[in-house]
Amino acid sequence: MRFNLLVASALVVAGCGSSGQVAKPPAAADGPPAEKAKSSDTKPAEAKEESKPAEDDAPIPNKCVKEDPCVPALAYVKKLCAQSFPSVALSFFRGGTPWARGYIASRRVAAVNASGGVSGEGFLEFDEEVIILQKRKNDYGGMQVSGASGGGGYYVLRWDGTCNDVDSGEITFSKPPAPKSAKIEWRFLDENTQESLRENAQLNTLINARRSECKGASSGTVSKKCVDLDKKLTEAIAKTVRGGIDLPVPSRHP
Repeated sequence: MRFNLLVASALVVAGCGSSGQVAKPPAAADGPPAEKAKSSDTKPAEAKEESKPAEDDAPIPNKCVKEDPCVPALAYVKKLCAQSFPSVALSFFRGGTPWARGYIASRRVAAVNASGGVSGEGFLEFDEEVIILQKRKNDYGGMQVSGASGGGGYYVLRWDGTCNDVDSGEITFSKPPAPKSAKIEWRFLDENTQESLRENAQLNTLINARRSECKGASSGTVSKKCVDLDKKLTEAIAKTVRGGIDLPVPSRHP
């Protein structure tokens, strides 16, 4: 009797198991999870790569945005020429930079910044070296230029850190035997630029001699020797910079 009850119980349990729904394993996800994670991870990396700043975002531009002639971006030129940046000018004129050089072909060109920014004093002299910033017509890229000839001309940077407008007939691209430079005022150069130039022994000696003779004077009555030393210092700085001396990023720049 007891045996019959056990058999009956076993049959009931077996019957219940066969009539119920067997749980199925969960369906596999589309594609291996590792591959999905990998594909989703690559997109942010690519976006990050594309968001790297362009080389032109450097404090001092170092490549052309237009060729023939090679010039920096117009937005930068407008900021550069709104004020005077003598140390930045040295970075542009430094030997090895890609910027187009021009040379004044007329006997004298008035120092006029027709865009409304700072202009230098006096005149641009014959054979003075300049950096071409923009090739322009009477109205170039929104930069209003008054008094320009119908043939257009150039917007240029001088060694003293100021900008100027010159007509096409007032400039040549043929380098003269001894290019000149606008006067470089030592006192207007940034301190870190001065320190860098002083590392040149010849320049340092000339700087000290000029300081001793001129006794800090920059205008008014000065000795002829002071005037001569000023000229020699300008020529020596220009020669050293043209030679490709390493210069720091000026502490003051656009």
